Amino acid sequence: MTTTTPSTRKQSSDAENPSRVYKLGAVGGDWLDQRLTGGGFVKFMARKIFPDHWSFMFGEVALYSFVILLISGTFLTMFFDPSMEEVVYNGPYTALQGAEMSRAFESTLEISFEVKGGLLFRQMHHWSALVFMVAIFVHMFRVFFTGAFRKPRELNWLVGFTLMVLGMVAGFSGYSLPDDVLSGNGLRVIDGLMKAIPVVGTYLSMLLFGGEFPGTDIIPRLFTIHILLVPAMILALIGIHLVLLVLHKHTQYPGPGRTERNVVGFPVFPVYAAKAGGFFFLVFGIITLISATTSINGVWIYGPYDPSPVSAGSQPDWYMLWTDGGLRLIPGWEFTIFGYVISLNMLIPFAVYGGLLAVLALYPFLEAWVTGDDREHHLNDLPYNAPVRTGLGVAWIMVYLILALAATNDLIAIALHMSINDLTWAFRIGIFVVPVLAFYVTKRLCLSIQRQKRDLALHGEETSRVVRTETGDMMEIHEPLSDYDRWVLVQHDDYRPLKAGKGVSSLRAKATSFFFKDRIEPVTPAELREALEHAGHERHVIDELTGGDHRTPAEKATH
Repeated sequence: MTTTTPSTRKQSSDAENPSRVYKLGAVGGDWLDQRLTGGGFVKFMARKIFPDHWSFMFGEVALYSFVILLISGTFLTMFFDPSMEEVVYNGPYTALQGAEMSRAFESTLEISFEVKGGLLFRQMHHWSALVFMVAIFVHMFRVFFTGAFRKPRELNWLVGFTLMVLGMVAGFSGYSLPDDVLSGNGLRVIDGLMKAIPVVGTYLSMLLFGGEFPGTDIIPRLFTIHILLVPAMILALIGIHLVLLVLHKHTQYPGPGRTERNVVGFPVFPVYAAKAGGFFFLVFGIITLISATTSINGVWIYGPYDPSPVSAGSQPDWYMLWTDGGLRLIPGWEFTIFGYVISLNMLIPFAVYGGLLAVLALYPFLEAWVTGDDREHHLNDLPYNAPVRTGLGVAWIMVYLILALAATNDLIAIALHMSINDLTWAFRIGIFVVPVLAFYVTKRLCLSIQRQKRDLALHGEETSRVVRTETGDMMEIHEPLSDYDRWVLVQHDDYRPLKAGKGVSSLRAKATSFFFKDRIEPVTPAELREALEHAGHERHVIDELTGGDHRTPAEKATH
């Protein structure tokens, strides 16, 4: 016979409760699994292997920034009134009391000064949008420079490209909502672009704005686009992007044990699940800290939108700067035909923008056509092994940067006490010269790195230690590479220029000559065997002379 005291009964009941909870959870999970068959999917995802490299984090930063955008945007939507109804401001911001403004601008001031936490959420929304676009740009160029867009990931590249464009649309529609002077000037550019379209331009502008600019309907329409259409499309594309990522498996950099048929890394659970959770809160915390300490988009400084003045020093956010830069660089070219004014100063820049974006979107298909490579690729290229691709990417970035700097030509001229006309002409010339120079310099640097890596694979690392033989010859001691390190240097593909004929068009032959004419011959197996034999002989001679002790006399004297 056993007896239990009240304390032991409590302990036993406490021990039984968790087991009951586990049993109930198991029963509930089994009930759901029999109807949803989710157990296999969870098991598959938990065991999914992802490679470990710091450059892969930029995609995660973009995803987490978008989550913060959704959270902060939901909060702001509860208080923002997307109305262009004219009101008189009587709020706590004394500088604008009595001023006429739209209800949209007034509600923005209410969020900033009267809603608890409103200004913080406004700034978090804006800063996370900037981080979102930075992460997308850097992520896309990581994919571009490493060739991670090749088969079977061309469609995922297009998905990422579309996400980038939608991000710019979301940003533009978002910072236009407050209806302040700065955002109104941006909308004026869109109005000018529409009116530059021959015949139908005026009608398109009046249809969008609900009458003569600024109309009465643009803010409500932008609000619908910003909170409903664009986020829905971004969410759908993020889902497609992640599904394709899992389907194709993640790319990885060349290294020990890594091939086109495997992935070397860590499983999602528990490693990446824990890392992802911690990384999300890190991104969230940094954006919150920046938002709490650094002001951005103080619309109360600009005041409500008035179409009569043009604010000096007004620029859009950085990811839209390039669109403004082209408009500042192009001369005021226009002509009249059949009574219609053709504004080339608006049409040409936007045609160039479309061309830049089209080249970026279609580049994977262009390179596949040039190389004729139809294989699947899961190992990334090292950028210096694709000198023309790397040069083209750097040239594209230079065009983007020059256009972005041109959009700030007035601020640069004031800060540096320069003539704005001279600065504009410098940018006009630079837009044609700098990308070409950047391409050439980048290509030559990549070829130089290839030569250096080729010598490194054949001869090993130089140690700057020289041994003199009995015959007076000088032999430098080289540290041989490991088999893994040497494999990384010799594993890349070798493409050669093609000749026209036998199914190869003259255009494709010229393209292959442009891409692969200046090439460094990869290390052949015969060269590698000969180099290893020669290195072994040199090593034997050096060891005989030094007794296997490769220290310098100064090092020997100090030890």
